[in-house]
Amino acid sequence: MHKSELEKTYDPSQFEDRIYKTWEENGYFKADAKSEKEPFSIVIPPPNVTGQLHMGHALDETMQDILVRYKRMAGYEALWVPGTDHAGIATQIKVEEELRVKEGLTRYDLGRDAFLERVWDWKHKFGSRITKQLRKIGCSCDWSRERFTMDEGCSKAVKEVFVNLYEKGLIYKGNRIINWCPSCTTALSDAEVEYSEHDGHFWHIKYQVKDSDEYLTIATTRPETLLGDTAVAVHPEDERYTHLVGKMLILPLVGREIPIVADEYVEKDFGTGAVKITPAHDPNDFEVGKRHDLPLIRVMNDDATINEQGGKYQGMDRYEARKAIVADLEAAGVLLKIEDHKHNVGECYRCGTVVEPLTSDQWFVKMKPLAKDAIRVVKDKEVQFVPERFSKIYMNWMENVFDWCISRQLWWGHRIPAYYCQDCGEMVVAKEDVTVCPKCGGAMKQDEDVLDTWFSSALWPFSTMGWPEKTPELEKFYPTSVLVTAYDIIFFWVARMIFSGMEHMKEVPFRHVFMHGLVRDSQGRKMSKSLGNGIDPLEIIDQYGADALRFTLATGNSPGNDMRFYTERVEASRNFANKLWNAARFVLMNIDHETDELPEEAHLCMEDKWILTRLNTVIREVSDNLDHFEMGVAVQKLYDFIWDEFCDWYIELVKPRLYDVQGDSSVAAKKVLAYVLSRTLELLHPFMPFITEEIWQHLPHEGETIVRAPWPKETASYPQESQKMMLIQQAIKAVRNARAEKNVPPSKKAKLFIVTHDTEIFAVGKLFFEKMASASEVVITEDSSVIPPNAVKAVVEGAQIAIPMDELVNREEEIARLEKEKERLRQEIRRVEGKLSNEGFLKKAPEKVVAEEKAKGEKYKEMLKMVEESLASFQ
Repeated sequence: MHKSELEKTYDPSQFEDRIYKTWEENGYFKADAKSEKEPFSIVIPPPNVTGQLHMGHALDETMQDILVRYKRMAGYEALWVPGTDHAGIATQIKVEEELRVKEGLTRYDLGRDAFLERVWDWKHKFGSRITKQLRKIGCSCDWSRERFTMDEGCSKAVKEVFVNLYEKGLIYKGNRIINWCPSCTTALSDAEVEYSEHDGHFWHIKYQVKDSDEYLTIATTRPETLLGDTAVAVHPEDERYTHLVGKMLILPLVGREIPIVADEYVEKDFGTGAVKITPAHDPNDFEVGKRHDLPLIRVMNDDATINEQGGKYQGMDRYEARKAIVADLEAAGVLLKIEDHKHNVGECYRCGTVVEPLTSDQWFVKMKPLAKDAIRVVKDKEVQFVPERFSKIYMNWMENVFDWCISRQLWWGHRIPAYYCQDCGEMVVAKEDVTVCPKCGGAMKQDEDVLDTWFSSALWPFSTMGWPEKTPELEKFYPTSVLVTAYDIIFFWVARMIFSGMEHMKEVPFRHVFMHGLVRDSQGRKMSKSLGNGIDPLEIIDQYGADALRFTLATGNSPGNDMRFYTERVEASRNFANKLWNAARFVLMNIDHETDELPEEAHLCMEDKWILTRLNTVIREVSDNLDHFEMGVAVQKLYDFIWDEFCDWYIELVKPRLYDVQGDSSVAAKKVLAYVLSRTLELLHPFMPFITEEIWQHLPHEGETIVRAPWPKETASYPQESQKMMLIQQAIKAVRNARAEKNVPPSKKAKLFIVTHDTEIFAVGKLFFEKMASASEVVITEDSSVIPPNAVKAVVEGAQIAIPMDELVNREEEIARLEKEKERLRQEIRRVEGKLSNEGFLKKAPEKVVAEEKAKGEKYKEMLKMVEESLASFQ
């Protein structure tokens, strides 16, 4: 069954939305957990619920959709679970900003419950925006299973995990040093801190030994933390200081006495070999402090202003305090020198504020026990990274992992299920709300903090399928088949999903991790708001169509490598879609059969057998590429096959047979055209779903939609006929090249001599030479003596080809043209040589300009040589 008419011009805006609506209404993307088919499943990396689709999402989703559509067609029960992330910090910041700008209020003015109502309103208002945008790009998700990290099921899973880990002693509350963002006023995990190089200073400060003339010189990049120093450490084997270990120092400006301790953490050869220890404001100092039982003196508030421990500096911002302290150290005569110093500084991944290490009461996940299995499954290849090199980054992180700080001082997120008695202080961790103290009967209050966003994302592969219940979905689709994600969230997300899967499901969450790179701008820069170089994928879709964007993102994409985005490439992709559209229109105008089948083999001509053999190769190679996540290679092969072999060769080769209305040869040509086009559309469908559906529906086909059409299978191949056809193609290309070198227009016909021992092969292609090589007559012979002496010659495999020069050009006119060109080139050479012998020019002109002139001179000489050779051929 097929509809014959296809619109005259390719206009994706006319059919992309209509087609997607049809797919969704008919449930073509729905997966059946009861199916007997082999499962293939992917969970979408959940985009921020109030976010907008950016080019990184577009790439991520295109890669996933290619795999899901391919596997669905290849006979798998394919499930792609969509959903969104509540994105704690990001969402809360947006709502707080809107409150401040529109109403002049803070979240504290509203109170927790009223503020959370506002966030839920925001979620309901903007939450569907990104899922609509995912539809726009063609994502074949099972929307009946859409999830949200704070929906009822995911929230239940979060509580279950928290309580289980707490009961096993793997979650604990402790006063630890954490990364603190003073702007977002919340703790950050190690993975949420990004490092960049800053210009800073080393301030060298004199710490006086008590009751002595001796002093130690300390160098620091953060003099404001001096207020919280509780010791100075030296290496136990550093002979310069062994006599001072155990003695007391007087802390400059503060006057507090602090001990000199010996600790192997200190590098003897770095700086002066003496290090100030501030346990409340440095992770390494915190560990030294624990070993020597040093007091913790925290000198900063949550907003990075100095607190009551800071004396006269109280209330100052940390940088304001730094200036004041440096000035006071100088005035006291204890600032010995200031040295410029470049160093890596940690910044909040959300807002870019410099992170302050602080001690704080926080909740942590004990990582070492959980990391063991997560390391083993990657070592044993139960989880395979593509490309493999990313497993090394993963292993390095997991083998050196610190405990994960999971509490956040926010209101939007999963509230920590810990409850404190207001009377006796008893703490209870429970899956259900606790209102009465089990110990004294007093009132209970829930912990104010929420969990790190990544805590719920870590459970995504199984929480989205109904865990902790035992569901048919978990039974059928877990572990998932592959996780597709950018390499920049290995630590945030990938590692945490692996250890969570192993801990709670006793099974890996996915078999493969396919890492793609980042989409950069045409200059290779990361797309960012600050640079203003982001490209909105939806604008690209409006202008060029989703298929052109998807094709661009797949083309040139190799696993793990970044790609540059050029609008010109999208134009090229649209041109390709246009070429395919026009080829399909041509095929549809010329076919009249109703069934999708090949003709009998006896009716196949050489060119039919060649294109069918080539199609088999493409089916085999594209399938293999997709199985190995090589989308860029697969799509390039399809592009070459469709543009070069199908459109530019096969269609042109069969045109004479199509116009012969009667006969088996004409019927065979029509059937092969339609068959090859249909199979090619099916191969291209995962990459360009819309145009392929639109054309496929107009061709003879079985079934309702290309979405559920079977993946093409190889048919009979004809290697001998293919080889013969390729010899003819080489010969035609050689003739075209020879004509192009002489600037001969295609309209000018010329006699052709083919000297070969394979006369039979070339005789079959006589018609092709006339149609595709502008031959007026083709002479096929084994005798080379028949070739005119001034013929243009070319050698290809198994044959020598010759075209008489007189047939190609008018002798007198061509000689006159060449003489004129020779004179022009001689003048140019004289001009360049004149410039290069001019001392004034050589002295004043920039080196680049001189080099350009020399290059021009060489180019003109090369061109002159070619013109003289062409003239000689007329002698």
